[in-house]
Amino acid sequence: MEKVLVTGAAGQLGTELTQQLTEVYGTEAVIASDIHPEAKATFPYCRFVVLDVMDRERLRKCIKEENITQVYHLAAVLSAAAEKKPLLSWRVNMDSLLHLLELAREFKLNKLFWPSSIAVFGPDTPKIQTPQDAAKEPVTAYGIAKLAGERWCAYYHQQYGVDVRSLRFPGLIGYKALPGGGTTDYAVAIFHQALAGKSFRSFLKKDSRLPMMYMPDAIKATLALMQAPKDRISIRSSYNLAAMSFSPEELYQGILPYFPEFSITYEPDYRQAIADGWPQSIADQEARRDWDWAPDYDLPAMIREILQELPKWIQHKQSDL
Repeated sequence: MEKVLVTGAAGQLGTELTQQLTEVYGTEAVIASDIHPEAKATFPYCRFVVLDVMDRERLRKCIKEENITQVYHLAAVLSAAAEKKPLLSWRVNMDSLLHLLELAREFKLNKLFWPSSIAVFGPDTPKIQTPQDAAKEPVTAYGIAKLAGERWCAYYHQQYGVDVRSLRFPGLIGYKALPGGGTTDYAVAIFHQALAGKSFRSFLKKDSRLPMMYMPDAIKATLALMQAPKDRISIRSSYNLAAMSFSPEELYQGILPYFPEFSITYEPDYRQAIADGWPQSIADQEARRDWDWAPDYDLPAMIREILQELPKWIQHKQSDL
């Protein structure tokens, strides 16, 4: 029987992935964890523990006592937040991964999932259809940590046989959690502003095209990767992953027919420099070949669903207060 631990479960990805994992493995088989005790209210459908991923002994105790067989390690300091505190982000993002790689080796965990990012690429990487093996020269604290993490994952698999699997996520967009400090967070916040009848200020330029993915596709890709037979996994650093690419202006124009009075302004800040170093589109044929990856959502389908579901989610959260 599998027993699954999710770290950083209260984040944007963890909030939705944890629920899907309970549907796959059962509510008693999944433990959500986060450093914030108040996050417990987010997980009425499974067990919750307060867990600091920097506390290796606490992690070890949890894995041992709960007979954990799989870990989804999502706790991280994201790209925009990392630029404000680069040394803290390095310690959190790298030390926690090394803790779990060592624990995966010690306890012979069945699988370990760790998300990487398109932030591993740099300004000199080909911008269009960036290939899996493109040069990686990140210029952000987040990207540097993710690239180092990819190499550690590959090392632990090669040296110790740890079944660690990873995806280079593009910008992720969901409606079940608020933005968490990422450079692509504008694509989440814009929907809240449109529904509130307010103007939106974009911190990226109108034509800054970036690879993006709707959260259901991110969950689908994670589960497909983790459920694939071991002999189908050819990449142990991290797989390129793609769904759609768009700019703030293209997203705004997609929302506008639903809210004709909605307005936007463009006031780029420090996050623009981060975005300028990232690809505009991603080639992901390895994921499509190895474990049959294919996204379900394009930009119009994503906009339509978010605008349909987000008001219900907001109403539900307000009723809980």
